[in-house]
Amino acid sequence: MALRLTINKLSFNYASVPILRDVEFCVESGEIVSILGPNGSGKSTLLRCINRILKTQQNAVLIDGKDIGSFSLKELPKIIGYVPQTSTSTFPFTVFDVVLMGRKPYVHWSLSERDYEIVAETLEFLGIQGFAMRHFNELSGGEQQKVIIARALVQEPQILLLDEPTSSLDIKHQLEILCIMRDLAQARHCSVIMALHDLNLASRFSDRILMLKKGCVFAVGTPEEVLTKENVKAVYDINAYITNSVLGRPQVTPLPPEMNHGGMLRAHPEVA
Repeated sequence: MALRLTINKLSFNYASVPILRDVEFCVESGEIVSILGPNGSGKSTLLRCINRILKTQQNAVLIDGKDIGSFSLKELPKIIGYVPQTSTSTFPFTVFDVVLMGRKPYVHWSLSERDYEIVAETLEFLGIQGFAMRHFNELSGGEQQKVIIARALVQEPQILLLDEPTSSLDIKHQLEILCIMRDLAQARHCSVIMALHDLNLASRFSDRILMLKKGCVFAVGTPEEVLTKENVKAVYDINAYITNSVLGRPQVTPLPPEMNHGGMLRAHPEVA
Protein backbone atom coordinates (compact mmCIF):
# COMPACT_ATOMS: atom_id res chain seq x y z
CA MET A 1 0.00 0.00 0.00
CA ALA A 2 1.52 3.31 -1.11
CA LEU A 3 1.25 6.14 1.40
CA ARG A 4 2.11 9.82 1.16
CA LEU A 5 3.34 11.63 4.26
CA THR A 6 2.72 15.37 4.33
CA ILE A 7 4.12 17.77 6.92
CA ASN A 8 2.05 20.95 6.86
CA LYS A 9 3.30 24.07 8.68
CA LEU A 10 4.37 21.96 11.67
CA SER A 11 5.46 23.97 14.71
CA PHE A 12 6.45 22.76 18.14
CA ASN A 13 7.52 24.41 21.39
CA TYR A 14 9.07 23.00 24.53
CA ALA A 15 7.35 25.12 27.18
CA SER A 16 7.64 28.56 25.58
CA VAL A 17 10.79 27.82 23.60
CA PRO A 18 10.15 27.32 19.85
CA ILE A 19 11.89 24.22 18.48
CA LEU A 20 10.21 23.81 15.07
CA ARG A 21 8.57 26.56 13.03
CA ASP A 22 6.34 26.10 9.99
CA VAL A 23 8.11 22.96 8.74
CA GLU A 24 6.71 21.78 5.41
CA PHE A 25 7.69 18.84 3.19
CA CYS A 26 6.28 15.60 1.85
CA VAL A 27 7.58 12.06 1.43
CA GLU A 28 6.40 9.68 -1.27
CA SER A 29 6.16 5.92 -0.98
CA GLY A 30 9.55 4.19 -1.27
CA GLU A 31 11.51 7.43 -0.91
CA ILE A 32 14.53 7.92 1.35
CA VAL A 33 14.66 11.38 2.94
CA SER A 34 17.49 12.45 5.24
CA ILE A 35 17.08 15.26 7.76
CA LEU A 36 20.27 17.28 8.22
CA GLY A 37 21.16 20.16 10.50
CA PRO A 38 23.41 21.12 13.40
CA ASN A 39 22.78 19.96 16.95
CA GLY A 40 19.67 21.64 18.30
CA SER A 41 18.14 22.29 14.88
CA GLY A 42 15.10 20.10 15.64
CA LYS A 43 15.85 16.85 13.80
CA SER A 44 14.90 14.48 16.62
CA THR A 45 11.93 16.61 17.63
CA LEU A 46 10.60 16.48 14.08
CA LEU A 47 10.75 12.67 14.03
CA ARG A 48 8.94 12.47 17.36
CA CYS A 49 6.24 14.80 16.07
CA ILE A 50 5.75 12.65 12.98
CA ASN A 51 5.41 9.57 15.19
CA ARG A 52 2.99 11.35 17.56
CA ILE A 53 5.33 10.91 20.50
CA LEU A 54 5.05 14.69 20.70
CA LYS A 55 1.67 16.27 20.07
CA THR A 56 1.39 18.91 17.36
CA GLN A 57 -1.38 21.08 16.04
CA GLN A 58 -4.17 19.48 14.02
CA ASN A 59 -3.41 18.67 10.35
CA ALA A 60 0.32 19.29 10.80
CA VAL A 61 1.12 15.62 10.05
CA LEU A 62 -1.00 13.93 7.39
CA ILE A 63 -0.92 10.39 6.04
CA ASP A 64 -2.69 10.27 2.69
CA GLY A 65 -4.44 13.46 3.71
CA LYS A 66 -5.64 12.07 7.04
CA ASP A 67 -4.55 13.75 10.29
CA ILE A 68 -2.24 11.54 12.31
CA GLY A 69 -4.31 12.17 15.43
CA SER A 70 -7.21 10.26 13.92
CA PHE A 71 -5.28 6.96 13.94
CA SER A 72 -5.70 4.74 16.98
CA LEU A 73 -2.84 3.51 19.14
CA LYS A 74 -3.23 0.12 17.42
CA GLU A 75 -3.37 1.53 13.89
CA LEU A 76 -0.45 3.93 13.95
CA PRO A 77 2.35 1.39 14.67
CA LYS A 78 1.15 -0.59 11.65
CA ILE A 79 1.87 2.47 9.52
CA ILE A 80 4.89 4.11 11.18
CA GLY A 81 7.91 2.34 12.66
CA TYR A 82 10.36 4.27 14.83
CA VAL A 83 13.99 3.52 15.66
CA PRO A 84 15.32 5.82 18.43
CA GLN A 85 18.93 6.90 18.86
CA THR A 86 19.58 4.45 21.66
CA SER A 87 17.74 1.43 22.98
CA THR A 88 19.11 -0.55 25.89
CA SER A 89 17.81 -3.52 27.81
CA THR A 90 19.05 -4.74 31.16
CA PHE A 91 16.80 -7.78 30.98
CA PRO A 92 18.10 -11.02 29.43
CA PHE A 93 15.74 -11.03 26.45
CA THR A 94 16.85 -13.00 23.43
CA VAL A 95 17.11 -11.28 20.06
CA PHE A 96 14.07 -13.22 18.88
CA ASP A 97 12.04 -12.03 21.87
CA VAL A 98 13.07 -8.38 21.40
CA VAL A 99 12.04 -8.45 17.75
CA LEU A 100 8.83 -10.31 18.55
CA MET A 101 7.79 -7.37 20.75
CA GLY A 102 7.31 -5.40 17.56
CA ARG A 103 4.30 -7.58 16.72
CA LYS A 104 2.31 -6.15 19.65
CA PRO A 105 -0.06 -4.09 17.43
CA TYR A 106 -1.21 -7.32 15.73
CA VAL A 107 -1.65 -9.47 18.82
CA HIS A 108 -5.17 -9.91 20.14
CA TRP A 109 -5.24 -12.85 22.56
CA SER A 110 -2.09 -14.75 21.71
CA LEU A 111 0.76 -14.86 19.23
CA SER A 112 -0.02 -16.49 15.90
CA GLU A 113 2.07 -18.62 13.60
CA ARG A 114 2.25 -15.64 11.27
CA ASP A 115 3.85 -13.51 14.00
CA TYR A 116 6.67 -16.01 14.38
CA GLU A 117 7.07 -16.30 10.61
CA ILE A 118 7.43 -12.53 10.15
CA VAL A 119 10.06 -12.34 12.88
CA ALA A 120 12.05 -15.16 11.28
CA GLU A 121 11.76 -13.58 7.82
CA THR A 122 12.87 -10.20 9.12
CA LEU A 123 15.88 -11.62 10.94
CA GLU A 124 16.90 -13.30 7.69
CA PHE A 125 16.33 -10.10 5.69
CA LEU A 126 18.72 -8.26 8.02
CA GLY A 127 21.19 -11.14 8.12
CA ILE A 128 20.97 -11.61 11.88
CA GLN A 129 19.17 -14.95 12.06
CA GLY A 130 22.41 -16.55 13.29
CA PHE A 131 22.13 -15.01 16.74
CA ALA A 132 18.35 -15.12 17.21
CA MET A 133 18.76 -16.96 20.51
CA ARG A 134 21.55 -14.78 21.89
CA HIS A 135 20.78 -12.23 24.57
CA PHE A 136 20.30 -8.69 23.28
CA ASN A 137 22.57 -7.10 25.89
CA GLU A 138 25.47 -9.33 24.82
CA LEU A 139 25.55 -7.95 21.28
CA SER A 140 27.78 -5.28 19.81
CA GLY A 141 26.42 -1.82 19.05
CA GLY A 142 26.01 -2.58 15.36
CA GLU A 143 24.25 -5.86 16.06
CA GLN A 144 21.91 -4.22 18.57
CA GLN A 145 21.03 -1.53 16.04
CA LYS A 146 20.01 -4.18 13.52
CA VAL A 147 17.84 -5.86 16.15
CA ILE A 148 16.03 -2.60 16.95
CA ILE A 149 15.47 -2.01 13.24
CA ALA A 150 14.11 -5.56 12.98
CA ARG A 151 11.70 -4.83 15.83
CA ALA A 152 10.38 -1.84 13.91
CA LEU A 153 10.17 -3.76 10.63
CA VAL A 154 8.01 -6.57 12.02
CA GLN A 155 5.36 -3.91 12.58
CA GLU A 156 5.17 -3.99 8.75
CA PRO A 157 5.21 -0.19 8.56
CA GLN A 158 4.89 1.81 5.37
CA ILE A 159 6.94 4.64 6.89
CA LEU A 160 10.13 4.06 8.89
CA LEU A 161 11.66 6.81 11.06
CA LEU A 162 15.26 6.51 12.26
CA ASP A 163 16.97 8.91 14.65
CA GLU A 164 20.73 8.90 14.07
CA PRO A 165 20.84 5.22 13.02
CA THR A 166 24.60 5.34 12.38
CA SER A 167 25.71 7.13 15.56
CA SER A 168 28.44 5.32 17.50
CA LEU A 169 28.88 2.75 14.71
CA ASP A 170 32.08 2.09 12.77
CA ILE A 171 32.09 2.75 9.04
CA LYS A 172 31.38 -0.88 8.13
CA HIS A 173 28.24 -1.00 10.26
CA GLN A 174 27.18 2.47 9.09
CA LEU A 175 27.23 1.28 5.50
CA GLU A 176 25.47 -1.98 6.38
CA ILE A 177 22.61 -0.15 8.11
CA LEU A 178 22.15 2.36 5.30
CA CYS A 179 22.34 -0.32 2.61
CA ILE A 180 19.58 -2.14 4.49
CA MET A 181 17.49 1.05 4.40
CA ARG A 182 18.03 1.36 0.66
CA ASP A 183 17.07 -2.27 0.09
CA LEU A 184 14.01 -1.84 2.29
CA ALA A 185 12.81 1.17 0.35
CA GLN A 186 13.32 -0.58 -2.98
CA ALA A 187 12.04 -4.05 -2.08
CA ARG A 188 9.11 -3.13 0.15
CA HIS A 189 8.34 0.41 -1.08
CA CYS A 190 8.72 1.63 2.49
CA SER A 191 9.39 5.33 2.96
CA VAL A 192 12.49 5.96 5.08
CA ILE A 193 13.04 9.20 6.97
CA MET A 194 16.25 9.43 8.96
CA ALA A 195 18.05 12.11 10.93
CA LEU A 196 21.76 12.08 10.15
CA HIS A 197 24.86 14.09 10.95
CA ASP A 198 27.10 12.74 8.19
CA LEU A 199 26.52 14.84 5.08
CA ASN A 200 28.26 12.38 2.79
CA LEU A 201 26.24 9.39 3.96
CA ALA A 202 23.09 11.45 3.46
CA SER A 203 24.28 12.37 -0.02
CA ARG A 204 25.00 8.78 -0.97
CA PHE A 205 21.81 7.13 0.29
CA SER A 206 19.08 9.78 0.05
CA ASP A 207 16.62 10.55 -2.71
CA ARG A 208 16.00 13.91 -1.11
CA ILE A 209 17.42 15.92 1.80
CA LEU A 210 15.66 18.21 4.25
CA MET A 211 18.09 20.71 5.80
CA LEU A 212 17.04 22.40 9.03
CA LYS A 213 18.43 25.54 10.62
CA LYS A 214 17.17 26.69 14.00
CA GLY A 215 13.96 24.72 13.62
CA CYS A 216 13.09 26.01 10.16
CA VAL A 217 13.43 24.41 6.73
CA PHE A 218 16.48 25.99 5.15
CA ALA A 219 16.54 23.82 2.02
CA VAL A 220 14.83 20.73 0.65
CA GLY A 221 15.56 18.85 -2.57
CA THR A 222 17.91 16.33 -4.11
CA PRO A 223 21.44 15.95 -2.68
CA GLU A 224 22.72 17.98 -5.64
CA GLU A 225 20.29 20.80 -4.89
CA VAL A 226 20.82 20.91 -1.13
CA LEU A 227 24.49 20.08 -0.58
CA THR A 228 26.03 23.23 -2.00
CA LYS A 229 28.91 25.20 -0.51
CA GLU A 230 26.55 28.12 0.09
CA ASN A 231 24.09 25.98 2.07
CA VAL A 232 26.80 24.24 4.07
CA LYS A 233 28.31 27.62 4.97
CA ALA A 234 24.94 29.13 5.94
CA VAL A 235 23.76 26.18 8.05
CA TYR A 236 26.99 24.81 9.57
CA ASP A 237 29.16 27.96 9.41
CA ILE A 238 32.03 26.16 7.71
CA ASN A 239 33.62 26.35 4.30
CA ALA A 240 33.81 23.17 2.25
CA TYR A 241 34.75 21.71 -1.09
CA ILE A 242 31.80 20.20 -2.92
CA THR A 243 32.88 17.70 -5.57
CA ASN A 244 31.33 14.69 -7.27
CA SER A 245 32.12 11.33 -5.70
CA VAL A 246 32.87 8.21 -7.73
CA LEU A 247 29.16 7.36 -7.28
CA GLY A 248 28.09 10.62 -8.91
CA ARG A 249 26.78 12.17 -5.68
CA PRO A 250 28.01 15.38 -4.02
CA GLN A 251 31.03 14.85 -1.78
CA VAL A 252 31.43 17.37 1.03
CA THR A 253 34.96 18.01 2.32
CA PRO A 254 34.96 20.47 5.25
CA LEU A 255 37.97 22.76 5.45
CA PRO A 256 39.84 23.16 8.74
CA PRO A 257 39.28 26.44 10.63
CA GLU A 258 42.79 27.73 9.89
CA MET A 259 41.95 27.77 6.18
CA ASN A 260 39.24 30.35 6.84
CA HIS A 261 41.72 33.02 7.90
CA GLY A 262 44.60 34.99 6.52
CA GLY A 263 43.38 34.87 2.93
CA MET A 264 44.16 31.16 2.63
CA LEU A 265 40.89 30.54 0.81
CA ARG A 266 42.13 32.57 -2.16
CA ALA A 267 44.22 29.55 -3.10
CA HIS A 268 41.03 27.50 -3.23
CA PRO A 269 38.57 29.25 -5.59
CA GLU A 270 36.13 26.31 -5.32
CA VAL A 271 35.18 27.43 -1.83
CA ALA A 272 35.73 31.17 -2.07
